[in-house]
Amino acid sequence: MRIPLLRALFAVHALFGMYSLSTVASAAPSDSDDWLIVQAGQLLDRPGQPPRKATTLLIHAGRIRAVRDGYVDATGFTDAPAATRIIDLRDRFVLPGLIDSHVHLTSDKAGLEAQLESVTRGTAFFAYEAAVNARKTLAAGFTTVRNLGDRGGVTLSLRDAIAAGKLPGPRILDAGSAISTSAGHMDPTLGFRDELHDALAAGHTTCDGADDCRRAVRQQIARGADVIKMATTGGVNSRIGTGLGQQMFDDEARAIVETAHLYGRKVAVHAHGADGIALALRAGADSIEHGTLLDADTLALWRTKRAWYVPTLSTVNGYRERLAANPGAYQGDVRAKIEWRIGVTGKALRQAVEGGLRIAFGTDAGVSLHGRNADEFELLVEYGMTPTQALRAATLDAAELLGLEKELGSLEIGKHADLIAVSGDPLQDVRVLKQVDWVLKGGRIEKSPLP
Repeated sequence: MRIPLLRALFAVHALFGMYSLSTVASAAPSDSDDWLIVQAGQLLDRPGQPPRKATTLLIHAGRIRAVRDGYVDATGFTDAPAATRIIDLRDRFVLPGLIDSHVHLTSDKAGLEAQLESVTRGTAFFAYEAAVNARKTLAAGFTTVRNLGDRGGVTLSLRDAIAAGKLPGPRILDAGSAISTSAGHMDPTLGFRDELHDALAAGHTTCDGADDCRRAVRQQIARGADVIKMATTGGVNSRIGTGLGQQMFDDEARAIVETAHLYGRKVAVHAHGADGIALALRAGADSIEHGTLLDADTLALWRTKRAWYVPTLSTVNGYRERLAANPGAYQGDVRAKIEWRIGVTGKALRQAVEGGLRIAFGTDAGVSLHGRNADEFELLVEYGMTPTQALRAATLDAAELLGLEKELGSLEIGKHADLIAVSGDPLQDVRVLKQVDWVLKGGRIEKSPLP
């Protein structure tokens, strides 16, 4: 499968080369971007602290070399060549590249449409889809993402192609295939007749029993997974009428977490019901994704742990938009769960904020539309976070969740030069982040309205 997949990715690269890249530049390095001076009208260099006024950054070899007050040209930096390119962002607000801790790049289809796509499309198709969605995500100002489950290893290969400069896209940490118990949320055979199950299960990972779950983790690590994703509860989109409560035993969850940690991998856990959240916390999970139902006991347990909360409120946008376009987009138990999910949106986030839980930004893009990741900010603020907290969740805090806090999340000397610019103050109105004007990733200009 690997050779056809790589061919598909190279074909995407060739296809992109046919179009103008005036908005989103190629990821290929250029001499002009090796040394850069960026002059910012306001600079949020350390999210959580007040922004700086007029500020200049010196960037070399993809890293931040200096941060100075005021507007400085090459003569103000002893190391910078005289011809260093100056990027004039004096009329814009500059901040670190954003991080989305929960995406699914291979598709943004759902409901009956996604079910049909899963049996009519092949790996090469999803390779193209993932590459296009990665490009949209980067253009939206998200320079790093954590991809939590895909089809056929597509995003593992896309991660490597982007890192090698062959395609534009965000930096990717990838989970390979997410792990579920049989009949659990991520069992791909749910809703299909028996004779299709073997074909549908190919490239996906289910496990039953502790030993089998250890095997499942090792299988993903052998494929090159950066993080392990598992489901301890049912899911909103699961085509099975078993609800949103616990669907994994304690020994299975412990086996997954212990094996992942043995290999130095963090574990992200899909969990809606309080019982499945508590199970994951007891097992030592590193993050809880969705976390829709919280009771007092689970919240108290969470406070004793170091796990992060990734709310993924944007899913409700995807549900509402699809139902508005097609009232029959979801049927049966799935439709009922979606109506419930819309109705409880934000309740758990308010509890988490009041309870002092550590919160990292994540959208579940794929359920919502790719390129619209910043819609999450508006929901985070609507349901209890301040703009300052929401921005920190998508920068420093998300970087810490991903284990990249020494490399990303703030604009400090030595860190990756991931910067974005917007035409407003997101600390006053987070909606300005829905229109990112300029993107720099690793010192390379990826999006620019500037000449």
